[in-house]
Amino acid sequence: MTDDAIRERLRPVRCFLLDMDGTFYLGDRLIEGSLDFLHALERTGRTARFLTNNSSRSADVYARKLARMGVDARYRDVISSAHAAAHYLLRTFPGQAGYLMGNPMLREELEGMGLRFTEENPSYVLAAFDTTLDYARLCRVCDLVRAGLPYIATHPDFNCPTETGFIPDLGAMMALIEASTGRKADLILGKPFGGIVEEALMRTGFGLHELAMVGDRLYTDVATGVNHGMTGILVLSGEATMADVATSEVKPDLIFGRLADMIPYL
Repeated sequence: MTDDAIRERLRPVRCFLLDMDGTFYLGDRLIEGSLDFLHALERTGRTARFLTNNSSRSADVYARKLARMGVDARYRDVISSAHAAAHYLLRTFPGQAGYLMGNPMLREELEGMGLRFTEENPSYVLAAFDTTLDYARLCRVCDLVRAGLPYIATHPDFNCPTETGFIPDLGAMMALIEASTGRKADLILGKPFGGIVEEALMRTGFGLHELAMVGDRLYTDVATGVNHGMTGILVLSGEATMADVATSEVKPDLIFGRLADMIPYL
């Protein structure tokens, strides 16, 4: 693709939805040029929102992390798969309590949004990326799923990137639950599914044609863009490689090494 063709592809985009781990930073390390990319958006009259599948932390924790990295307050309205799940559950199970597989800080955030959770006789199961999960709670989740309760998951990622490699994410935990119970999640709200797209449309006020989804994963980030009418952009700063692109059914609209490589085309 020529430089002019790349510029033309990016011309309608007014808001970039940015993945976090592997795209803007790795662990606690800012990827080189990430802040420069945000500054370039300001110069060209565009904006960005961070959109993450990672439901192991609350949005406030992510916002504080971004602040420590020097990100301006206007970009710290973090959209998460947990927010999309919360709004779905509030609509679908009004006044009912569920069982949460998730970290304490996530529970606090979701309860602040109006959800209720219980250990006894829940109406549904919500599975999130639980880094505090122990065997007893895993067994309880499997019991409830096996019993046929509605089973909702925040996102499907198998691994979470860190500075030292990858750690098992919710998708890996869901594979274990499926192996034990024979059931997949009834609904997944995070990338690449529509729930988080609806959340982004509501939170940003932009139309699909004005949005670009940027991330380091083909099967979540890029698929979210190309499957829902947004521009899907892959950066090679995290999980996916060009070899993965060659064999993937999901084809990015554009590919860059990192966010900063987009600057000349804005």
